[in-house]
Amino acid sequence: MGKLFAIVLTVITLVSTAIFVAHTWWLPVDISAHGHAIDHQLLETMVSSGILFVLSQLALALFVWRSSGDGRQVKTFPGGVTPMVVIAVVLVGAEILALTFVGSKVWAGIYQSPPDPNSLQIDVQAEQFAFYFRYPGADGRFGSVHPERIDEASGNYFGLDPANDTTARDDIVVPTLGMPVDRPILLTLRAKDVNHAFYVPELRIQQDFVPGLVIPLHFTAIQTGKHEIVCTQLCGLGHYNMRAYVEVMTQDQFAQWLKDRAAEQ
Repeated sequence: MGKLFAIVLTVITLVSTAIFVAHTWWLPVDISAHGHAIDHQLLETMVSSGILFVLSQLALALFVWRSSGDGRQVKTFPGGVTPMVVIAVVLVGAEILALTFVGSKVWAGIYQSPPDPNSLQIDVQAEQFAFYFRYPGADGRFGSVHPERIDEASGNYFGLDPANDTTARDDIVVPTLGMPVDRPILLTLRAKDVNHAFYVPELRIQQDFVPGLVIPLHFTAIQTGKHEIVCTQLCGLGHYNMRAYVEVMTQDQFAQWLKDRAAEQ
């Protein structure tokens, strides 16, 4: 049985490695300006951890094969198991530290760098179980939000007070995130009830919404198209169906799209 286990382990290791090398199930197309850095970091992580995975699994298979059913005395590693454990901890720890230092630069470039001052700002509200997006109107300013005024029945998803706040009267609220291509975007994320998440694989972005916090998120889409936004936080019984879409358009298409949405308000 020991040799059979070694054979099965070797086959599983080689097949799983071949699947990753062939990119059988891989990332979707990258449409963001920062995506190449994330993909490069992910590739480095997969290669370094993959090498350790293959070597460790093949070594395990070899040890099992050599110690199975031939009557030979099992040899003890010099010093017992302690040196092997120490070596393994040092190797894995060094790999994790190296990947952390390299990856932290990529992460900071997305989440800790300031947004472009010319970014298009879009306010995002997440609630059970939908996303809503708010754009400033002709005055270029957002109206103030009042959580106590939120009323889904009347379509006041952000709690605006247009009767007393003139800047809120032309705000545009829609269920789809539209944006122009090659234009820096600054999202401000709000949650009405529980934790939600903004996840668009093609943008290489996943950010949680936290009730009580306004979380900024900035990026630039470099390719037109329509992609799904999904919530990756388990937020209730309707979580499975909580999604919206991001539409990346040319500047002229976006201007017309925004004009049409304003006319529908």
